[in-house]
Amino acid sequence: MRIAETVTFGGAGLDRAGEVRSDPAALAAAQAAPSSRTMALWRGKPLIADRGLGGLMLLPMDHPIFEQASEARILLGRDRHGAYLFAADLSDWEPEESDAAQMGNFLDRSLQAHPAVPEGAFAELRLVMAAQLDPMEAELVASALANFNWHRSHMFCSKCGKPSQMALAGWQRICPACGSEHYPRTDPVVIMLITHGNSVLMGRSPGWPEGMYSLLAGFVESGEPIEGAVRREVFEETQVRVGEVEYLASQPWPFPNSLMFGCWGAALSTEVTIDPKEIEAARWFTREEILSAFAGQNPEMLPARKGAIAHFILRNWLADRLD
Repeated sequence: MRIAETVTFGGAGLDRAGEVRSDPAALAAAQAAPSSRTMALWRGKPLIADRGLGGLMLLPMDHPIFEQASEARILLGRDRHGAYLFAADLSDWEPEESDAAQMGNFLDRSLQAHPAVPEGAFAELRLVMAAQLDPMEAELVASALANFNWHRSHMFCSKCGKPSQMALAGWQRICPACGSEHYPRTDPVVIMLITHGNSVLMGRSPGWPEGMYSLLAGFVESGEPIEGAVRREVFEETQVRVGEVEYLASQPWPFPNSLMFGCWGAALSTEVTIDPKEIEAARWFTREEILSAFAGQNPEMLPARKGAIAHFILRNWLADRLD
């Protein structure tokens, strides 16, 4: 797919400055450089300019807000001008007011303003990823969020059980007790455009907004090829058999640590029998039905979330741009 890297979180070409991570002197120089900047995350939400309506806020390294950082900063890389970019987690900060009702929704629309940065606000990444963030900002946030998610869930050595420590500028954890080294985990997931003639097989999970459908998806199992995962997941969820499978595009998905492999598959059967333990519903949608949903004119169907690879694949299928 020639336009694969235009998907959200992909294609920005971030220089990750991997050689600096293991060089203490170079890392110290990067942290001290006047041009270096840090992005702030609060419980998975990036700090966005203009009270949550603008782009990503990158603050000076010595900004007072970082006195409340939960852990050491992660080196994300260098921008196009050579300035170093870091990320800090402020999840221990407690805002004075929090919209608990909004935070419990499918899409959290609440904003949290930190008194040290009154011109900005922490906003749900799903809310801003496709509209407010440019490709480089989206890649920075996805990298930082996935990495901090991994650190929070891997605070202890999986070999001996003792507490581990952040190392390599945030891209490793080491165990002082047994010397084991641990690296950020990424979970491979297949998400598939299963077609039969002019129709696409789509499903929905419990808890989704009424009428929302998306492409079927599932985790790749150990020792399983991507093509095999596509066929297995579709059959497990709907009993539909899939023949030919082709790769389309990929998307890092930091909710919490996945890499989505977008694929196309040709259905060999059409009768749908769902597994209620896997999904709530599944059905075939015609091109015309999906097109009307994307135009906001289908009362029975909401399109996949903008910014997600499902939306990207479906939009390009509608435009005949999957080559």
